[in-house]
Amino acid sequence: MLPCDHAPQKGGVRRRTMELTGTVSSGLGRAHVFMAQPHYQEQFRALLGKTAWPGTLNVTVAGSDLISYIALRKKSGIDTLDASAEDRLSAESIDVNGFEANRIRGFLRDGVSFGGATAYKAEFKTDEGSIPCALLIPDLTRHIDVVEIIAGACLRERFNLEDGATVSVQLD
Repeated sequence: MLPCDHAPQKGGVRRRTMELTGTVSSGLGRAHVFMAQPHYQEQFRALLGKTAWPGTLNVTVAGSDLISYIALRKKSGIDTLDASAEDRLSAESIDVNGFEANRIRGFLRDGVSFGGATAYKAEFKTDEGSIPCALLIPDLTRHIDVVEIIAGACLRERFNLEDGATVSVQLD
């Protein structure tokens, strides 16, 4: 993890970046039900410049990467009480103010509630290459240590990823 490093930007001005590194892990296989909804896809198109693949890539983080992720979750208004008190305290020292939180609005369809989320634009990186993406933090989630990534392509197929592969997501 590169915790809120300073990186050069056009014109010589410096801005913050954050890189979260973790391992690819299997989810519950239900993200496609949500991701395929037109209401979400319209918002993903505005965020990514294209519709998102109807699924997420789960990346499990630990250590300092988890602490940075907890800081992003807190900025998004997501409860972090499942994290250790030590990790929550450490997350308070991570400055995430420079990262734009993009609100993904939830909706109600046929009496079924589809929750909202917060998305941060990022770059997905592997040894095989990179692609624009977004880190998605659902308002309702069971995971404290799993980062959900969305992109315009199926990341598992595009980069031939299997569970346990090491990947990174860079926010700037």
